[in-house]
Amino acid sequence: MDRRWAAAGVMVLAFGIAAVLGKRYAEKPSLEETRSPVPGSAAASVASPRPRPNPAPQAGAPDAAAEGGTHAGPETLFSAAWGGDLNQLGRDRPTEGNPEGPMSLAVDRNGRVLVLDQVNNRIVRYGADGKPERALPTELRTAQDMTVAPDGTLAVLERVHDKAVVLFDDAGRQIGELPLLGEGIEEPGHVTGIFVDGKDVYAEREHGALVKLGDTTGKPAGTRAEIPGRPSGDGQLYLSAGIIQAQAGRAYVSAIDRAKMENRFTRELRFEAVLDVILLLDSDRAGVIYFAVQGRSPSGEEAVLLTCLEPSRGQTIGGAVLPVNTLPEETFRDLAVLDEGGVVHALRSEAGTTYQRYDCQ
Repeated sequence: MDRRWAAAGVMVLAFGIAAVLGKRYAEKPSLEETRSPVPGSAAASVASPRPRPNPAPQAGAPDAAAEGGTHAGPETLFSAAWGGDLNQLGRDRPTEGNPEGPMSLAVDRNGRVLVLDQVNNRIVRYGADGKPERALPTELRTAQDMTVAPDGTLAVLERVHDKAVVLFDDAGRQIGELPLLGEGIEEPGHVTGIFVDGKDVYAEREHGALVKLGDTTGKPAGTRAEIPGRPSGDGQLYLSAGIIQAQAGRAYVSAIDRAKMENRFTRELRFEAVLDVILLLDSDRAGVIYFAVQGRSPSGEEAVLLTCLEPSRGQTIGGAVLPVNTLPEETFRDLAVLDEGGVVHALRSEAGTTYQRYDCQ
């Protein structure tokens, strides 16, 4: 792993950072500290993050290296050129207004990747072999985010016109709609993501609490209860994260034990980088936590810094360095966690979009 992006140290926080969270569930964790191996040392060569080997590129696929990328190693799942055919994805560069690419992506329990291709008014589903299986029409031109429930239901966030989470079955038929406005959400623009926990559908309010909207059948919630973070893939935790000091490269990940409603850990992550924005906080079915932040090295180079944490105490177990999307297209989500582990990253170029898998190592 490049010295410029090495984690300078990792520490479980004392009460001071628990107070920053501002949640009644947080309680003082025990103070404990671990240190990453010094970059360049023998230990670092074993423990440093590194992506998976890269297979031969597909014929006609966009070449990330040709577009200036320098990060070799990820596994390429599939690529799609810009356009409106089944094997393409939409891009819009209007004379006035923001340019757009595919807004979001999600992965289902079968390992299929679904891409929210709102420019073409559809969701495109790709099989585990990387080939496009089907385009599901949505007619939601301003859709921004999407997730897949365990039962296969697609939940699509539409904050602009419908102001709702629109539900589709696995065949693409609309089966319901859950309004965003109501108790807990006064402004649809404040919704920063949608999440499904079992059959319950939640909207995240300003990167904080999640508000229950209803269930995957389309039935609105009688009481719009709130939970204090994103539910983990193993059903054990509620997760939250934030940047403590951007210039100092300090961020944190916090976990609340769902059964006890007590703080399990709050762990500080330190990077030799200026932190710009958090891009990912999620977990796989085993509960492994994936945290990604975009940062800038002291020399000004940008990268996406992925860190994985085990769920019992939040100790780091690996990471990876991913390239940054530099084109002007507006998107909502470029990263998604696979159930079996690993992260899918959408990397755009002038030729199209390549979807790559990274593992924390």
